[in-house]
Amino acid sequence: MFKVKIFTLYPEFFPGPFDKGIYGNALEKKIWNLNIINIRDFAEDKHKTVDDTPYGGGTGMVMRADVVANSLDNNLESKEKIYYLSPRGRLLNQEIAKKISKEKSLNILCGHFEGVDQRVLDNRNIEEISIGDYVISGGETASYIVLDSVLRLIPGVLGNEASILDESFENGLLEYPQYTKPQIWQENKVPEVLLSGDHAKIKHWRLSQSEAITRDRRPDLWQKHNKKN
Repeated sequence: MFKVKIFTLYPEFFPGPFDKGIYGNALEKKIWNLNIINIRDFAEDKHKTVDDTPYGGGTGMVMRADVVANSLDNNLESKEKIYYLSPRGRLLNQEIAKKISKEKSLNILCGHFEGVDQRVLDNRNIEEISIGDYVISGGETASYIVLDSVLRLIPGVLGNEASILDESFENGLLEYPQYTKPQIWQENKVPEVLLSGDHAKIKHWRLSQSEAITRDRRPDLWQKHNKKN
């Protein structure tokens, strides 16, 4: 069973979409499980204070190292890997998602305000991950993206495991266009090659489409793809 723990100030955000559809089914089948830890429960003062003003001045508040560490230490083994969702972290990609999916567990720390006291990040086994070059209000919504990218790679979660192999980024390219019925829609026809039954031609067409789309839309990926081939 793949074990997921989310450390958050807002436990009501969960399970969110993860008790529905394929993830809900996998949850019922015990392919994975979800444990939500409320960081505020580990504050030691009567007001359950989780943040304070930053040393050195500045706007906003910072999550306290002692409170965050208490929540982690009381729920994880000392060497367990923790991922902190942060805009300065390593950019999430398919390679990272695949690496995490091969682990036994996924532990996510959701930040808020101006972030988490650096000392807890330095003194626990914490790796920072970013979902993109933009700022959002907290780590909870970011955790949805990380979970979605990882859980679908866990064996048994998807109904058709083979479908993963044809997706964007699996071969370093963006996915080719997809078509279904009706064959003609608003005078637009499905490409003839897809109706030919010639699997070699279809494979070649799909590859050429993937290459063209990647070259046009993601020159960074195209450059990386060319270096590998």
